[in-house]
Amino acid sequence: MSFSLSHLPQVMDLVAVLLLSLGIKGLSKVRSARAANGLAALAMGLAVVGLLVQAQPSTEAWLWIALGLALGGLAGVVTAMKVPMTAMPETVALFNGCGGLASLLVALGVALFQGAEAGLVERISIAVSLFVGAITFSGSIVAMAKLQGWLETPAWTQSSLRHGVNLLLAAVCLGAGFVLCGQPDGLALWVEVVAATLLGIGVTLPIGGADMPVVISLLNSYSGVAAAAAGFVVGSQLLIVAGAMVGAAGLILTQVMCTAMNRSLVSVLFGGALGGATTSVGGGGSEAGYTRITSCSAEECAMALEQAERVVFVPGYGLAVAQAQHSLRELAKLLENHGVEVSYAIHPVAGRMPGHMNVLLAEADVPYEQLVEMDAINPEFPRTDVVIVLGANDVVNPQAKNDPTSPLYGMPVLEVDQARQIFVVKRSLGAGYAGIANALFELPQTAMVFGDAKAVLNSLLSELRSIGVGKVKEKVAA
Repeated sequence: MSFSLSHLPQVMDLVAVLLLSLGIKGLSKVRSARAANGLAALAMGLAVVGLLVQAQPSTEAWLWIALGLALGGLAGVVTAMKVPMTAMPETVALFNGCGGLASLLVALGVALFQGAEAGLVERISIAVSLFVGAITFSGSIVAMAKLQGWLETPAWTQSSLRHGVNLLLAAVCLGAGFVLCGQPDGLALWVEVVAATLLGIGVTLPIGGADMPVVISLLNSYSGVAAAAAGFVVGSQLLIVAGAMVGAAGLILTQVMCTAMNRSLVSVLFGGALGGATTSVGGGGSEAGYTRITSCSAEECAMALEQAERVVFVPGYGLAVAQAQHSLRELAKLLENHGVEVSYAIHPVAGRMPGHMNVLLAEADVPYEQLVEMDAINPEFPRTDVVIVLGANDVVNPQAKNDPTSPLYGMPVLEVDQARQIFVVKRSLGAGYAGIANALFELPQTAMVFGDAKAVLNSLLSELRSIGVGKVKEKVAA
C-alpha cells in the first residue's frame, strides 16, 4: 500500500507511542531518567503536532491554540525554574490535578456539543472520564493544599460518618453515569461532575501526611485512567495507550509504596492517616519521653568522619527543607578525597513523594551508583563505620523490627542501628509522621547533632578543612 500525506498523523502517533514507551522504560533507572523524561516530552510534542496536522484547524482556532501553547509553555518554564525541590510533591499533585481537569473538560466538551452523535462506547467513556477526572482534580488540589500547609485535616473527617457520605456520593455518581450512557447531556452531566468532585474531596481530605506518597502515586494513576477514557471519547489512540501506561505504572508504584509503609491501600483510603500525627515527642520537640539521649557537636562528628573508612548518609525530608543537598555533596566529595567510601541509603518513602530523595540528590550531581536502595544497603550497615541520618525519622526507627506494639511494626526500614556509630542531624527531638518516639535516638552508638541540616553540614566541612588530613587522629589521641 502506497504512503500518502493523509497517513502522516497516524505515523506520528505511532512514533509518539514508541517514544513514550521508551521514555517510561527509561524512568526505571536513575542514570537514564533525565534523558527518558526528555524523550517522553518529545513524544508528547510530536503527538500534538500530529493532532494539529490531522485536525487542520481554522485561522481563528489557530490563534486560540497558539495562545494556549504560549501560556502553558510559559507556566511550565516558570514552574521548572522557580519551584524549589521541597515543593516538588505539591507540584506533582498539581500536575496530576491538571491532567484530571484536562480529561474532564475534553469529555464535558464532547458531551455538550457532540453528545447526541456519540455512540455507546463514547458515552460510557464520557461518564468514566468525567467521574475519574473530577475525582483526580479535586483530590489532587486537596493533596497539594495539605502538603503546602494551607489545609489541615478537620476533626470531623476522622469520624465514621464520612464513609457513609462518600458511599452516598459514589452511588449518585454511579446513577448519573448510567443516565449518561443513554443521554450524555442534561442534568445528569452536571450531577456527575459535582458529585465526583465532592467525592474526590471527601476521600482525600481525611488522609494525613504520612500517607501522601501513596496518595500522590494513586492520583497519578487516576490521571492516566482519565486520559485513557478521554482517548476513547475523542478517538485518540495515543491518549488511550499513554493513559493506560500511566494508569498501570501508577498502580504498580502505589502498591510499592504501600508495601514500603506496611500499609494496605484500603487502610490508606478508608482508615485515614498512619496516625495522622503531627505532634512532637514531649510536646513541641522537648526531650520529655527520652531518658538516654546523647548529643554532640559538629567537631566531634567530624572526628568520627575523619577516622571512618565507610560512611553512609541517610537523607530525609529535613535535608530537603534545609536545601542542604549541595552541602552534603560537597562533604561527601571531601571524604572521598580522603579515601572514605561513601554511599547514600534511599528508603522508598523518604521525603513526601516517591523518588523525592533521588531527585533531590540528583540535583546536586550525586553519582547514581552511590544511591543505594533499602534492600541493597541494609546488609551493608554492620560493616559501616559511620551513618549520618539527615532529617529522617520513621524510616530508621528500629521499633518497626522489634516492637510488636508499635504502629510502625512490620514496616520495612533502613537498619542503621546495625552500624558502629550513628549521628542523627535534626532540629529537635520532634516525632515523625507516626507520632511516636524513635528508639534509634537512645541507642548507645547514637549521638544527636541538633541544628539545621545545612548549617551542620557546613560546620562539618569547615571543621574537616581546618584540621586537615590526618590531623584529626592526632587531636583525638591528645
